[in-house]
Amino acid sequence: MIYIKTNSFKDVLIHVGIMLSILAIIVLGFFFVYLPNTTNHLESITVPDLTGMKVADVEAFLEDHDLRYEINDSTFLLNKPPSIVLTQYPKSGEKVKENRKIYITVTTNNPPNVEMPKVVDISLKSAEMLLQSYELQVGKIKYVPHLAQNLVLKQEFKGKEIKVGDRIPKGSTIDLTVADGRGNTDFQIPDVVGKTYEEAKLIIEGSNLVIGSILPPGTEPAPDSKVVRQNPAAVQGNTIREGEVMDIWLETSGTPPAN
Repeated sequence: MIYIKTNSFKDVLIHVGIMLSILAIIVLGFFFVYLPNTTNHLESITVPDLTGMKVADVEAFLEDHDLRYEINDSTFLLNKPPSIVLTQYPKSGEKVKENRKIYITVTTNNPPNVEMPKVVDISLKSAEMLLQSYELQVGKIKYVPHLAQNLVLKQEFKGKEIKVGDRIPKGSTIDLTVADGRGNTDFQIPDVVGKTYEEAKLIIEGSNLVIGSILPPGTEPAPDSKVVRQNPAAVQGNTIREGEVMDIWLETSGTPPAN
Protein backbone atom coordinates (compact mmCIF):
# COMPACT_ATOMS: atom_id res chain seq x y z
CA MET A 1 0.00 0.00 0.00
CA ILE A 2 1.25 3.46 -0.95
CA TYR A 3 1.21 6.11 1.77
CA ILE A 4 1.33 9.76 0.81
CA LYS A 5 2.68 12.04 3.47
CA THR A 6 1.15 15.45 3.48
CA ASN A 7 2.74 17.74 5.97
CA SER A 8 1.15 20.81 4.54
CA PHE A 9 -1.51 22.04 2.15
CA LYS A 10 1.25 22.64 -0.39
CA ASP A 11 2.12 18.93 -0.33
CA VAL A 12 -1.51 18.10 -1.04
CA LEU A 13 -1.53 20.35 -4.09
CA ILE A 14 1.70 18.83 -5.37
CA HIS A 15 0.34 15.27 -5.09
CA VAL A 16 -2.93 16.25 -6.76
CA GLY A 17 -0.98 17.85 -9.60
CA ILE A 18 1.11 14.71 -10.03
CA MET A 19 -1.99 12.51 -10.19
CA LEU A 20 -3.68 14.80 -12.72
CA SER A 21 -0.54 14.80 -14.85
CA ILE A 22 -0.42 11.00 -14.82
CA LEU A 23 -4.11 10.84 -15.75
CA ALA A 24 -3.60 13.30 -18.60
CA ILE A 25 -0.66 11.26 -19.93
CA ILE A 26 -2.82 8.09 -19.86
CA VAL A 27 -5.76 9.75 -21.66
CA LEU A 28 -3.60 11.43 -24.29
CA GLY A 29 -1.62 8.26 -24.85
CA PHE A 30 -4.83 6.25 -25.36
CA PHE A 31 -6.39 8.62 -27.86
CA PHE A 32 -3.30 9.77 -29.75
CA VAL A 33 -1.01 6.71 -29.60
CA TYR A 34 -2.83 3.46 -28.80
CA LEU A 35 -6.13 4.11 -30.60
CA PRO A 36 -4.62 5.37 -33.88
CA ASN A 37 -2.25 2.39 -34.05
CA THR A 38 -5.01 -0.15 -33.48
CA THR A 39 -7.64 1.40 -35.82
CA ASN A 40 -5.40 2.66 -38.64
CA HIS A 41 -6.47 6.19 -37.77
CA LEU A 42 -5.85 8.69 -40.55
CA GLU A 43 -5.22 5.75 -42.93
CA SER A 44 -7.97 5.50 -45.59
CA ILE A 45 -8.74 3.60 -48.81
CA THR A 46 -10.32 5.12 -51.91
CA VAL A 47 -13.47 3.19 -52.87
CA PRO A 48 -13.12 1.77 -56.40
CA ASP A 49 -15.87 1.90 -59.03
CA LEU A 50 -17.75 -1.42 -59.11
CA THR A 51 -20.61 -0.46 -61.45
CA GLY A 52 -20.81 -2.69 -64.50
CA MET A 53 -18.67 -5.42 -62.95
CA LYS A 54 -19.83 -9.03 -62.69
CA VAL A 55 -20.58 -10.09 -59.12
CA ALA A 56 -18.26 -13.08 -59.55
CA ASP A 57 -15.33 -10.66 -60.03
CA VAL A 58 -16.21 -8.25 -57.22
CA GLU A 59 -14.96 -10.30 -54.24
CA ALA A 60 -11.44 -10.86 -55.53
CA PHE A 61 -11.25 -7.26 -56.75
CA LEU A 62 -12.22 -5.85 -53.34
CA GLU A 63 -9.86 -8.20 -51.47
CA ASP A 64 -7.00 -6.60 -53.38
CA HIS A 65 -8.25 -3.26 -52.03
CA ASP A 66 -8.72 -4.54 -48.45
CA LEU A 67 -12.48 -4.13 -48.71
CA ARG A 68 -15.57 -6.39 -48.50
CA TYR A 69 -19.01 -6.34 -50.14
CA GLU A 70 -22.62 -7.31 -49.52
CA ILE A 71 -25.57 -7.51 -51.96
CA ASN A 72 -28.39 -5.49 -50.43
CA ASP A 73 -30.82 -5.43 -53.37
CA SER A 74 -31.46 -6.79 -56.86
CA THR A 75 -33.60 -5.61 -59.76
CA PHE A 76 -34.57 -6.70 -63.28
CA LEU A 77 -33.67 -4.51 -66.23
CA LEU A 78 -34.41 -5.06 -69.89
CA ASN A 79 -31.37 -5.70 -72.08
CA LYS A 80 -29.14 -6.12 -69.02
CA PRO A 81 -27.50 -9.46 -68.21
CA PRO A 82 -27.95 -10.86 -64.69
CA SER A 83 -25.43 -10.47 -61.83
CA ILE A 84 -24.10 -7.07 -62.92
CA VAL A 85 -23.44 -4.32 -60.35
CA LEU A 86 -25.82 -1.39 -60.84
CA THR A 87 -25.15 0.83 -57.82
CA GLN A 88 -22.87 0.86 -54.78
CA TYR A 89 -22.58 2.52 -51.39
CA PRO A 90 -20.25 4.16 -50.48
CA LYS A 91 -19.80 5.60 -53.97
CA SER A 92 -16.58 5.33 -55.89
CA GLY A 93 -13.97 7.90 -54.92
CA GLU A 94 -15.03 8.15 -51.27
CA LYS A 95 -12.48 7.51 -48.50
CA VAL A 96 -13.16 4.61 -46.12
CA LYS A 97 -11.25 2.55 -43.57
CA GLU A 98 -9.68 -0.79 -44.30
CA ASN A 99 -12.06 -3.78 -44.34
CA ARG A 100 -15.10 -1.53 -44.89
CA LYS A 101 -18.13 -3.29 -46.42
CA ILE A 102 -19.42 -1.97 -49.77
CA TYR A 103 -23.15 -2.49 -50.35
CA ILE A 104 -24.14 -3.19 -53.96
CA THR A 105 -27.33 -3.52 -56.04
CA VAL A 106 -27.21 -6.09 -58.85
CA THR A 107 -29.33 -7.19 -61.80
CA THR A 108 -31.39 -10.37 -61.68
CA ASN A 109 -32.73 -12.69 -64.39
CA ASN A 110 -36.05 -13.25 -62.58
CA PRO A 111 -38.43 -10.55 -63.85
CA PRO A 112 -41.37 -9.54 -61.67
CA ASN A 113 -44.90 -9.70 -63.09
CA VAL A 114 -46.70 -6.63 -64.38
CA GLU A 115 -50.33 -6.07 -65.37
CA MET A 116 -51.12 -5.95 -69.07
CA PRO A 117 -52.29 -2.42 -69.97
CA LYS A 118 -55.00 -1.68 -72.53
CA VAL A 119 -53.42 -0.71 -75.83
CA VAL A 120 -56.44 -1.56 -78.01
CA ASP A 121 -58.34 1.40 -79.49
CA ILE A 122 -55.38 3.78 -79.22
CA SER A 123 -52.80 4.76 -81.82
CA LEU A 124 -49.77 2.59 -82.47
CA LYS A 125 -47.44 5.33 -81.23
CA SER A 126 -49.38 5.68 -77.97
CA ALA A 127 -49.44 1.89 -77.57
CA GLU A 128 -45.67 1.69 -77.98
CA MET A 129 -45.12 4.39 -75.36
CA LEU A 130 -47.58 2.76 -72.95
CA LEU A 131 -45.96 -0.66 -73.31
CA GLN A 132 -42.55 0.91 -72.76
CA SER A 133 -43.76 2.54 -69.54
CA TYR A 134 -44.79 -0.93 -68.30
CA GLU A 135 -41.37 -2.27 -69.40
CA LEU A 136 -42.97 -4.48 -72.04
CA GLN A 137 -41.69 -4.84 -75.58
CA VAL A 138 -43.49 -4.41 -78.90
CA GLY A 139 -43.27 -7.58 -80.96
CA LYS A 140 -44.76 -8.24 -84.40
CA ILE A 141 -47.01 -5.58 -85.90
CA LYS A 142 -49.65 -7.00 -88.25
CA TYR A 143 -51.49 -4.54 -90.47
CA VAL A 144 -55.05 -5.33 -91.54
CA PRO A 145 -57.55 -3.38 -93.64
CA HIS A 146 -59.40 -0.85 -91.50
CA LEU A 147 -60.32 2.78 -92.00
CA ALA A 148 -58.84 4.03 -88.71
CA GLN A 149 -55.20 4.20 -89.75
CA ASN A 150 -52.65 3.08 -87.13
CA LEU A 151 -55.37 2.19 -84.61
CA VAL A 152 -54.46 -0.85 -82.50
CA LEU A 153 -57.18 -3.46 -82.98
CA LYS A 154 -55.82 -6.44 -81.06
CA GLN A 155 -53.13 -7.18 -78.45
CA GLU A 156 -51.59 -10.67 -78.22
CA PHE A 157 -49.09 -12.49 -76.00
CA LYS A 158 -47.51 -15.74 -77.19
CA GLY A 159 -49.99 -16.02 -80.05
CA LYS A 160 -53.13 -15.51 -77.94
CA GLU A 161 -55.19 -12.41 -77.30
CA ILE A 162 -54.38 -11.07 -73.83
CA LYS A 163 -56.85 -9.28 -71.58
CA VAL A 164 -56.23 -6.04 -69.74
CA GLY A 165 -55.00 -6.76 -66.21
CA ASP A 166 -53.54 -10.20 -66.97
CA ARG A 167 -50.21 -10.57 -65.20
CA ILE A 168 -47.19 -11.32 -67.36
CA PRO A 169 -43.41 -11.16 -66.78
CA LYS A 170 -41.81 -7.74 -67.14
CA GLY A 171 -39.99 -7.56 -70.47
CA SER A 172 -42.51 -9.77 -72.30
CA THR A 173 -43.18 -9.20 -76.00
CA ILE A 174 -46.64 -8.06 -77.09
CA ASP A 175 -47.77 -8.50 -80.70
CA LEU A 176 -50.17 -5.91 -82.13
CA THR A 177 -52.76 -5.95 -84.91
CA VAL A 178 -53.01 -2.46 -86.39
CA ALA A 179 -55.34 -0.79 -88.91
CA ASP A 180 -53.64 0.09 -92.20
CA GLY A 181 -56.15 2.79 -93.16
CA ARG A 182 -56.36 1.44 -96.72
CA GLY A 183 -59.90 0.03 -96.69
CA ASN A 184 -60.71 1.48 -100.10
CA THR A 185 -61.90 -1.54 -102.10
CA ASP A 186 -65.66 -1.60 -102.67
CA PHE A 187 -67.50 -4.91 -103.12
CA GLN A 188 -70.93 -6.48 -102.71
CA ILE A 189 -71.96 -6.82 -99.08
CA PRO A 190 -71.72 -10.49 -98.07
CA ASP A 191 -74.90 -12.15 -96.82
CA VAL A 192 -74.38 -13.89 -93.46
CA VAL A 193 -78.04 -14.15 -92.36
CA GLY A 194 -78.86 -17.78 -91.59
CA LYS A 195 -75.19 -18.62 -91.04
CA THR A 196 -73.82 -19.71 -87.69
CA TYR A 197 -71.75 -17.17 -85.79
CA GLU A 198 -68.57 -19.11 -86.60
CA GLU A 199 -69.42 -19.20 -90.34
CA ALA A 200 -70.39 -15.53 -90.34
CA LYS A 201 -67.17 -14.60 -88.55
CA LEU A 202 -65.09 -16.41 -91.20
CA ILE A 203 -67.00 -14.72 -94.05
CA ILE A 204 -66.81 -11.22 -92.53
CA GLU A 205 -63.14 -11.38 -91.56
CA GLY A 206 -62.31 -13.18 -94.83
CA SER A 207 -63.81 -10.21 -96.66
CA ASN A 208 -61.49 -7.87 -94.73
CA LEU A 209 -64.42 -6.49 -92.76
CA VAL A 210 -64.67 -5.95 -89.03
CA ILE A 211 -67.36 -7.40 -86.77
CA GLY A 212 -68.82 -4.47 -84.88
CA SER A 213 -71.62 -4.89 -82.38
CA ILE A 214 -73.01 -8.32 -81.58
CA LEU A 215 -76.65 -7.77 -80.72
CA PRO A 216 -78.81 -7.89 -78.67
CA PRO A 217 -76.49 -6.43 -76.00
CA GLY A 218 -75.02 -9.09 -73.73
CA THR A 219 -75.48 -11.85 -76.31
CA GLU A 220 -72.88 -14.55 -75.98
CA PRO A 221 -71.49 -15.38 -79.45
CA ALA A 222 -71.68 -19.19 -79.27
CA PRO A 223 -70.15 -20.75 -82.43
CA ASP A 224 -73.45 -22.40 -83.45
CA SER A 225 -75.67 -19.36 -82.78
CA LYS A 226 -77.52 -18.34 -85.97
CA VAL A 227 -77.28 -14.85 -87.44
CA VAL A 228 -80.83 -13.48 -87.90
CA ARG A 229 -79.97 -9.96 -89.02
CA GLN A 230 -77.05 -7.88 -90.24
CA ASN A 231 -76.26 -4.22 -90.81
CA PRO A 232 -75.61 -3.14 -93.48
CA ALA A 233 -77.99 -5.55 -95.15
CA ALA A 234 -76.91 -7.63 -98.15
CA VAL A 235 -79.22 -5.92 -100.65
CA GLN A 236 -78.38 -6.26 -104.33
CA GLY A 237 -76.35 -3.25 -105.40
CA ASN A 238 -75.26 -2.30 -101.88
CA THR A 239 -71.49 -2.24 -101.51
CA ILE A 240 -69.12 -2.02 -98.60
CA ARG A 241 -65.50 -1.00 -98.30
CA GLU A 242 -62.63 -3.06 -96.89
CA GLY A 243 -62.06 -2.31 -93.21
CA GLU A 244 -65.62 -1.16 -92.57
CA VAL A 245 -67.76 -2.52 -89.77
CA MET A 246 -70.68 -4.97 -89.94
CA ASP A 247 -73.06 -5.43 -87.00
CA ILE A 248 -74.84 -8.75 -86.55
CA TRP A 249 -77.82 -9.97 -84.51
CA LEU A 250 -77.75 -13.48 -83.10
CA GLU A 251 -80.85 -15.58 -82.43
CA THR A 252 -82.41 -15.17 -79.00
CA SER A 253 -85.97 -15.10 -77.79
CA GLY A 254 -87.51 -11.84 -78.93
CA THR A 255 -84.92 -11.16 -81.64
CA PRO A 256 -86.35 -8.88 -84.34
CA PRO A 257 -86.79 -10.53 -87.74
CA ALA A 258 -84.25 -9.98 -90.51
CA ASN A 259 -84.84 -7.04 -92.80
